[in-house]
Formats: sequence, C-alpha cells, structure tokens
Amino acid sequence: MHKVFVFGTLKQGFPNFKFNQGIRHGSDYVSKESYPLYLVGSRYSPWLVLDKGKGQPVKGQVFLVSDQVLAEMDNLERVHEPDGYRKFSIQVECVTSGKELAAIVYGKPPEMVATADIRLELAGEYLLEHADLYRSRKKLVSC
Repeated sequence: MHKVFVFGTLKQGFPNFKFNQGIRHGSDYVSKESYPLYLVGSRYSPWLVLDKGKGQPVKGQVFLVSDQVLAEMDNLERVHEPDGYRKFSIQVECVTSGKELAAIVYGKPPEMVATADIRLELAGEYLLEHADLYRSRKKLVSC
C-alpha cells in the first residue's frame, strides 16, 4: 500500500473524491515544509509547487492506496503528459498526533510556474470555496 497526501480536489468531500478509492489514514495532515499552493488556469486547478521553503505548509489528507488505485490516480493527474502533475515524496505530519510520515504527493515542478496562468495564491489550504471555482476537464470539453 502507498500513502498519498492529497491537498485539493481528491480530498474527502471535494470534486474529484469519487476518483479517490483509497482508505483515509488518520485525520488531517500538514506538509513539514512550506510549498506554494495556487489555483491555475480557467479550470482553477490546485497546484502544489515543489519549491521547498516558499509559500506555506500545506494542509491535506493522507490515503492508503493499492498499486491499482495509484495507477488510476496517475491517469487522473496525467503524470505521463508534459503538462501533467509529477509524483514526489514529501514529509507530512498528522495535525492531531504530530506523527510524521513520508507520502506521495502530486505536484508541479517550479519550472512549470513560469508559463502558468496563476489565478490565486492560497494560504496553505484548498477550501470548499476554492473547489466551487474548479471546472473538471470533462466539463470543459463537452458540448
């Protein structure tokens, strides 16, 4: 099983949670390092940018996922596409217990920000008010 830290639309109660077939692990977590967190483009997609030390610690949830579920998440996050997310390992800490663990996170490398249409910088947490702005890729291409 893999531990995946989700900070945006894959969180429980958020727009893409239906694609998250993992098992929730504990309560909320926060990244040990600070990272920029943005809403990007006309879809208002949440981007965690792997530029350690910038931004703020990012709040999210950790899920235990199988190899199959991880592969499905990879497809959703388009990890094999040039403009897709990349998988990184980061340290996160449980907000209630303080327990630390390493988890996979889907993020963007800093060089992708240079050409990004940043709409909003978030203060370390993707909230439901941000999710209301989100537009799925499928909604944009449907007729």
